[in-house]
Amino acid sequence: MNTLDAHTWLTDHGDYLFRVARRQLHSDELAEDAVQETLLAALSAQTRYTGDASPRTWLTGILKHKIVDLIRRKVREVEIPRDAEGEEAIDSLFQRDGHWTEPPRPWGNPQTEAELGQLRRVLDECADRLKPVMAQVFSLREVAGMETEEICKELGITPTNCWVLLHRARVFMRQCLELNGFSKAGAA
Repeated sequence: MNTLDAHTWLTDHGDYLFRVARRQLHSDELAEDAVQETLLAALSAQTRYTGDASPRTWLTGILKHKIVDLIRRKVREVEIPRDAEGEEAIDSLFQRDGHWTEPPRPWGNPQTEAELGQLRRVLDECADRLKPVMAQVFSLREVAGMETEEICKELGITPTNCWVLLHRARVFMRQCLELNGFSKAGAA
């Protein structure tokens, strides 16, 4: 692979990789970092790419590893500020007048956040129960936002087959969500 190929891969697959990373990391900045690290890793591993899988599949595999690395790094980097003696420097968080030096980020609505977290968990559990090809079609369409033509090309299926798989996946996901307490009106 040469630099032109890396540019082509970014052009052809960058948006898809970003959407996948954004769904997992819930942060635009972290998703951008993951995609950038994925492309750098692909450049350094270019001699090992045999072409057995499509470039998108290969890059997505690398991306999954980079997402895990970013999550691990993020967890390890959380530190409480410390002063020269190694004691917690709580005072550094506040100004002399008692106001925050840097205000904490907004917490949002805890109930809404909890419901979204529960919905994400149930969505993932339901998607895991789909047949593999249905899960691929559903993910490519609903998560990655790919068009039918792109999905058919990627998976080697006909448009009719794609629509049938997508319809069945949507029906299953709806039933699964309803069985897990999510009705048409929202969470029960």
